[in-house]
Amino acid sequence: MKLLLDTHAFLWWLEGNERLPMLCRERIGDPETTVYVSAASAWEICTKVRLGKLPGAASVAEDVLSCLRSQAFLPLDIAVAHAQRAGRLPGPHRDPFDRMLVAQALCLDIPIVTNERLFEAWGVRRVWEGAG
Repeated sequence: MKLLLDTHAFLWWLEGNERLPMLCRERIGDPETTVYVSAASAWEICTKVRLGKLPGAASVAEDVLSCLRSQAFLPLDIAVAHAQRAGRLPGPHRDPFDRMLVAQALCLDIPIVTNERLFEAWGVRRVWEGAG
């Protein structure tokens, strides 16, 4: 199985935060699962730490790649095709990080671990308690 983590899911995993549902923790922790974290999440974390909106993630922002490696997660670069798809997604949702994660999940045909129900409107397979 392959999974893409939304930014909050990645941070909650690192923290051991129980807001991340057991289903998600089991799938992420399964050694047979390949877990990806997007460059968009690194960008979002660093931006929000810089703006003071995510002070608890300062250590993650300092070295996102080491955090990924420590969990055996794979970085997912942003490709031109992902950017085009993100820019063309319909609807008024303006969050560029969300749009990029949706585009990557669609382009790569992998589910995303997120509590964001609105992602389903774009046809994304979502992993969360009670999703889909």
